[in-house]
Amino acid sequence: MKAYEFERRQFVIGGIALLVVVIYIIRLAVLQLAPNDYEEISRNNAIYNRIIFPSRGSIYDRNGKLLVYNEPAYDVMVITREVSGLDTLDFCRTLHMSREEFDDRMAWIKDVSKNPGYSSYSQQLFRPQISSADFLVFQEKMFRFKGFYVRERNARQYRYPNAAHVLGYVAEVSGNDIAENDYYNAGDYIGKQGVERSYEEVLRGQKGIEVLLRDARGKIQGRYNDGLDDQHPIPGKDIVLSLDIELQALGERLMRGKRGAIVAIEPSTGEILCMVSAPTYSAFDMVGKQRGENIMKLLKDQSRPMYNRAISGTYPPGSTFKPSQALTFMQEGIIQSDVTSYPCTGGFRYRNLKVGCHSHASPLSVKPALSTSCNGFFCWGLYYMFGNRGKYASVQDAMTTWKDYMVSMGFGYKLGVDLPAESRGMIPNAEYYDKHLKKWNALTVISIAIGQGEVTLTPLQIANQGATIANRGYYITPHIVRRIVGGQLADSLTRRHFTKASPRYYEEVVSGMRGAVTSGIGTCRGAQNPWYEVCGKTGTAQNRGHDHSVFMGFAPRNNPQIAVAVYVENGGFGATFGVPIGSLIMEQYIRGELSPASQARAAGIASRSVN
Repeated sequence: MKAYEFERRQFVIGGIALLVVVIYIIRLAVLQLAPNDYEEISRNNAIYNRIIFPSRGSIYDRNGKLLVYNEPAYDVMVITREVSGLDTLDFCRTLHMSREEFDDRMAWIKDVSKNPGYSSYSQQLFRPQISSADFLVFQEKMFRFKGFYVRERNARQYRYPNAAHVLGYVAEVSGNDIAENDYYNAGDYIGKQGVERSYEEVLRGQKGIEVLLRDARGKIQGRYNDGLDDQHPIPGKDIVLSLDIELQALGERLMRGKRGAIVAIEPSTGEILCMVSAPTYSAFDMVGKQRGENIMKLLKDQSRPMYNRAISGTYPPGSTFKPSQALTFMQEGIIQSDVTSYPCTGGFRYRNLKVGCHSHASPLSVKPALSTSCNGFFCWGLYYMFGNRGKYASVQDAMTTWKDYMVSMGFGYKLGVDLPAESRGMIPNAEYYDKHLKKWNALTVISIAIGQGEVTLTPLQIANQGATIANRGYYITPHIVRRIVGGQLADSLTRRHFTKASPRYYEEVVSGMRGAVTSGIGTCRGAQNPWYEVCGKTGTAQNRGHDHSVFMGFAPRNNPQIAVAVYVENGGFGATFGVPIGSLIMEQYIRGELSPASQARAAGIASRSVN
């Protein structure tokens, strides 16, 4: 019995020994042949991959003036899994923060609902943009603060307070940014608006990696493998804007105390010379530790200073829309220049319908109709076009033809400017009226002939119309970037777009717009200038409150250098604000300065607010 038990005990012990040997062999095989976490953890303890951020491209204006540049900045980063034995009091004293701030920040970092990119293995932004003095102290103590690191990067700085809407700003990436593009990690920065956003990939460059060796206490000992595994960052490309910063500053000064926009374009290139949205904010508000607080204040401001009215705002164009109607009617044979005249006895009258107008000669043809901004003439033109059953099968057919002309002139769709958040405006079509009005005819929609009713345009589209007329029938996609240093602009930004109207009819419109400036009854007499010929068109866009003041024009008449649109919400007649502001913008750009008389006029306009 005892021999049997001893023999059985031998088998058990032998089996256990064999099992232990087999387990060791399997484990050794796994360690040798398969990836293992211990090796990775061991490597991570000894190796630290420091992200090297590239220098973000600088931004210049068309005359080479530096607008946006970089300065060194230091962010404190944390890998939460590595934090241990932290002397929190010493840490907080070093960074001049309270224990409550420390706890709140750590809680936010670990909350995946607020910080979707969180991982305990990856670096998270703990405290951005510490001062150079704090950086030096922190760097000396960093070996005591296990799990915390300093990331060197470049912070954006602005030379001028102007053009904030155009330039945009740089801020920490959101969860959506990380989800949409694997280039970004939590704590990275990205362009949020303006050129910084639309040219993000050009400006940001490519990250590099510096592989460093650290000891058991986490202190950096030097470069790993003599730097052979490092990846050098590729700096972002510099960008030259078409913007003239002096012209931009003048535009912003003229729009103080007002709401609206100014857009100026060089007709021959489509380059945007200035783009003002009012009210605006200072580019200086978008840098430093107070940026987040400043943004919240701006977002809560009921005047919406962060809203770019120049490309996002949609407005009734009023009488600045009449040149497009004149071109359509002439091209379609509805009217003939110097032959066709329509009456205007206080406006357009048909049966019980009346569209009012100011006092002027009657009847009149297309050029004086443009010069005097006659409502009656253009209402009659639309009435005869939409009722011409010999030329069009139906009012819907006429409407489709009319809409196609408007689209060819750059209305109703986005122009494709190289800035985010462009609106398309509204050009109604036959389907729209069939749906909303059921039965309709020319009289039902007569107000579209004078830029009212359902028609809305952006200030950019109004300025582009001025450039198109200046070019006698084509426009180049308006764009804000003139040149990418070491790169190339998109082909879409240099392409000519021709309208459906003939250049000879554009000459008729140019004559009418010139008459608006020179004629004794012209609506743009305030734009007259002794140094060059100005062509202009005013608009007084009806509104539920006070009317909007609008101006669209270009100069000189031949070989034009600038086309400009001014839109002042609730500014009254076009001649009240639109004309004087537009004329000053043209003078500053063409002559390079304002005359003493114009300087006084500019000071007066800048001091006037519109409530």
